[in-house]
Amino acid sequence: MGYVSHKSEESMEDYLETIYVLRKRLPVVRSIDIATELGYSKPSVSVAMKNLKTRGFVTVSQEGYISFTEQGEALASQTFERHTVIRDWLISLGVNEETASEDACKIEHDMSSETFQALKKHILG
Repeated sequence: MGYVSHKSEESMEDYLETIYVLRKRLPVVRSIDIATELGYSKPSVSVAMKNLKTRGFVTVSQEGYISFTEQGEALASQTFERHTVIRDWLISLGVNEETASEDACKIEHDMSSETFQALKKHILG
């Protein structure tokens, strides 16, 4: 996988994870909510939502409410779990919460499933 396609996958996972987190806090998720959460422009989020929709990860209602497809929910949940486990582990090692969250966001995209499962097993017992 080339650098550009890797960054594209990473960005897609970040958007899905953000929708996942927002869905826990808000009754509905809209593009403006994502833009506000990430500090991105509305046009950038609109393009990302179109790409996620085209790839079959989300649906967008007439009212602009964003929902996951089954595939999108699975990937968002997996990405959120990776982030949470890695962040909590880094915090347990003494890393401050903000740095741990930033580093977890970087690590979660590059770690193989095999390595993550081994790490998770080691951390959680």
